[in-house]
Amino acid sequence: MEVKIGIQSVPREIVLETNSAVEEIERALSAAVSDGTVLVLEDDKGGKILVPADKIAYMEIGGAEPRRVGFGAYS
Repeated sequence: MEVKIGIQSVPREIVLETNSAVEEIERALSAAVSDGTVLVLEDDKGGKILVPADKIAYMEIGGAEPRRVGFGAYS
């Protein structure tokens, strides 16, 4: 699944692919925001992304589209 995190005063967003469930990501975000701590997410390659919760402007959680290969039209 793809997660996009917008950071205050930063023009680019953080984009990562993760194997975590939506509910797990939402719980981590809620806990970090309510406690004023750091949001920690793990990407699909085992790396970790740490973002101060008070600097998060927005977060988009959604499924990644499968990559298309070839020249044919898909419907």
